[in-house]
Amino acid sequence: MTGTTGSDTSAELSLLQQKVLDAIDDDRVVQDLRDLVAIPSIGGSGAEAEAQEWCAARLAELGCDVDRWDIDLAALSEVPGHPGAEVERWNAVGCVGVLGGTSQPASGGAGMPALALCAHTDVVPPGDLMSWPDADPFSLRIIDGLAHGRGACDMKGGLAAILGAVSALSRSGMPLRRPLAVHTVSGEEDGGLGAFATLRRGHLADACVIVEPTARTIIPLNAGSLTFRLDVTGRSTHGATRTQGVSVIDLLEDVQATLRRLERDRNADLPPEFAHLDLAWPISIGRVEAGDWASSVPDRLVAHGRFGVQVGEDVDTGRRVFEHALADAGAGHPWLRDHPVEVTWPGGEFASGSLPEGHRLLGDVASAVMAVGDPRPEVRGAPYGSDLRHYAAAGVPTLQYGPGDIRCAHALDERVEVAEVLRCARVYALLALAHCV
Repeated sequence: MTGTTGSDTSAELSLLQQKVLDAIDDDRVVQDLRDLVAIPSIGGSGAEAEAQEWCAARLAELGCDVDRWDIDLAALSEVPGHPGAEVERWNAVGCVGVLGGTSQPASGGAGMPALALCAHTDVVPPGDLMSWPDADPFSLRIIDGLAHGRGACDMKGGLAAILGAVSALSRSGMPLRRPLAVHTVSGEEDGGLGAFATLRRGHLADACVIVEPTARTIIPLNAGSLTFRLDVTGRSTHGATRTQGVSVIDLLEDVQATLRRLERDRNADLPPEFAHLDLAWPISIGRVEAGDWASSVPDRLVAHGRFGVQVGEDVDTGRRVFEHALADAGAGHPWLRDHPVEVTWPGGEFASGSLPEGHRLLGDVASAVMAVGDPRPEVRGAPYGSDLRHYAAAGVPTLQYGPGDIRCAHALDERVEVAEVLRCARVYALLALAHCV
C-alpha cells in the first residue's frame, strides 16, 4: 500500500498495521452492531433521526470532532439535482465525524480529509413481523456466526466495522497526517438525500469508500434506477359481457411485453464489469392496482416499477428511452393508440456512478483486503443505485466495499457474517493508514 515514505517503509508500515489491528475491539464492534440494529430506523420514521443522533454521540466518544446538524428539508428540495424521496419526512439529521482534524468543511489542502468512510443508517420496513424469528427484526440474534436483524447487512454491519476501525486508530494513538472522516447518512434507500445534504454542506474528501454489502468484491461502478408509474385506461363493462369491454389487465400484458423487449435490447451488450449478471439494467413492475368489483371488467390500472439506468446514461435520457418505447409500441396497438399509457416518475432518482479509471483507491482497497489474509478481490459492477453517484458527481472518487451480500439486504431474516464484519473493520483500518498516516 502507498501512503508512507522512507527507506524503511515496508517495515514501518507493517509495525503500524499491527499496532492498529491489535487495537480493534471485536466485542465492541459486535455491541455497536447490536445497538444500531435495535434502533428501528425505517425511512421516514422518527427513529431515522435517532440513529443519526446515536452515531454523532458514538463518534464523539471515539475522539472525533463531530458536525451534527438539522437538515433543512424544504430548502434542500429546491436545490438543483435533489434526488427526490419516496417517503415523507418531517426532519432529518446530518452527521460527520472527523478524526485528526476539524469537522468544519474544508475546501481543500491538508484540512480536507484524505479519506471518508460512508454508511447509511436508514433501513427498509421489515414486512410481516410474524414471519421473523421471535417476531422482532430489531433485536440482533447471533446464530452460528451469523448476525440476524433488519439492517444487519444493509448496512449497519458496515457501519459497525467503520466504528471499529476508527476506535482502533484512536485507541492506538496513531497520529494522522491527514484527517479521516466518517459520513453517516439517512434517506439512502429512497434517493439519498442524506448524502446529498452532506456533500452540499461541503464535506468532501480525497476519496471515499461506501460500505454497502459487496460479497467480498470491490464495486467501483454501479447502475442507476428510476421509479416509474404507469396509468393505463381501458373500458369497463359487466364481467358477463367482457368482450364488450377492454380490460386493463389484458393491456398490462401488452405493456409488459414491450418492457421485456426494451429490457432485452438494453442488456444485449454489457460492459465486462457486469458480465457476471444476467441483467445489469433490469426493468420490473413491483406493484399493481386495478379494478373495484369482481364482476366488472376493470378500466383503470396503476403500476409502479423500477427502470434500470445504464452506467454513463443520463437519467433524463433514460426516461426518454422508456417513454419512447411505450409510445412507439402503443402507436401500433388498436386501443393504446388512442388511449396511450401515461408515464410519470415519482420517488427517488438514482443516477449511475463510477470511480475514475486508474484511481489509486481501487488498488489500495485490494491491498488492504489481501493484508488481512483474503485473496485479491474481484472487481465488479453493481446493478443497483447507491450514494456512490452523489459522491462521484461532487468530484469525490468513490467505490463500494463492505460486509454482507446484497441478496440478504431487504430480505426476511436479513443477516451478515460476524467474521466478515470484523474482517472489514481491519480492512478499513489499514486503508485509513494508507491514506491518512
